[in-house]
Amino acid sequence: MSSTDVPGARYRLAILDDHSLIVDGLARWFADGAPEFDVVVAATSWMDLVRSPEFPVDLVLMDLQLPDGVSIEARVRACRAAGARVIVVTALDDDESRERCMAAGAAGFVSKTLPAEVLVDYARRVMRGERLPRPVSRLGASRGDESRVGAPVATMSGVHLSPAEEKALRYYAQGLSTLEVGQRMDVGYETAKTYLRRVREKYAKAGRQASRKAELIRRAAEDGFLE
Repeated sequence: MSSTDVPGARYRLAILDDHSLIVDGLARWFADGAPEFDVVVAATSWMDLVRSPEFPVDLVLMDLQLPDGVSIEARVRACRAAGARVIVVTALDDDESRERCMAAGAAGFVSKTLPAEVLVDYARRVMRGERLPRPVSRLGASRGDESRVGAPVATMSGVHLSPAEEKALRYYAQGLSTLEVGQRMDVGYETAKTYLRRVREKYAKAGRQASRKAELIRRAAEDGFLE
């Protein structure tokens, strides 16, 4: 039984917005009006979120537009792959943005003009397993990576990944299972598993833990493999 099925369950919440006033204000609202949520990450950048020792969490309230060069699809997919649900909170209210977020796996797409108490209610509904209705976006596809060839890719820490290892890491960080990684790469399950094992081993040798899925997603985010 998951925490969402247990009466009186508590949820670990992350708030991600590049405006600290918004982050602080929402954190206070949840502390005062939604005691079942524990704000364990208050981040103003994507890297602050994924590098936090508290990541992954149960729910992420995520700004649509962040000045970090990582697409909203990649951010949502990475959170979902790590086991977190996502509500995108945005000042940009348009159907195209909403469809991008929902196709990537977001549970909701809501306007920043919402009263904070309404956002708290939506967070509760999402943690009950509800998918917020389409009209929420009116307040106010997952893309596969192309094949890459050439020399091994050197990450920021000097970890050298072969093109196949990098490709497997990108797919895995998007939320694909090892079997799906193999299918996307047109290789067998054991081959895909080997690519990912090698990636983990290379990060471990560089002193960057990547044994858990959330840790591997964090490494992918740190080294620019989420776009």
